[in-house]
Amino acid sequence: MSVSHFLGLKIPGLFIYFDIPSYPYQDGIISSLALGWSLFFYTAFTNPIKNIDLVKTILIAGVAAIIILYFINFRTSFSILNNYASIKIIWLEIILLFIYWLWLVVFYVRVKKSCN
Repeated sequence: MSVSHFLGLKIPGLFIYFDIPSYPYQDGIISSLALGWSLFFYTAFTNPIKNIDLVKTILIAGVAAIIILYFINFRTSFSILNNYASIKIIWLEIILLFIYWLWLVVFYVRVKKSCN
């Protein structure tokens, strides 16, 4: 995702709002944040038993991000930004992100149980 944003490649799944115009500075900010998050994920999941608190933090941040995306979808008129924008694809990406988040929750619960 970081590389995609850095290069401005509008690839569905790597860009949630891939068919909405964005400015290069926005992509640069998102690129740097995505790189930071990927390092955070890597650190947490290389040794999840040792870093279980990091995994919990990622889950909290993940649900916050999904909630924010939900509200963005309801308060934004995407047709003003792009007449051909497909909100259905955006919702599909958010649903897939939620499923991924649920998978991480299951992983977290299993690791937490093995620690006890």
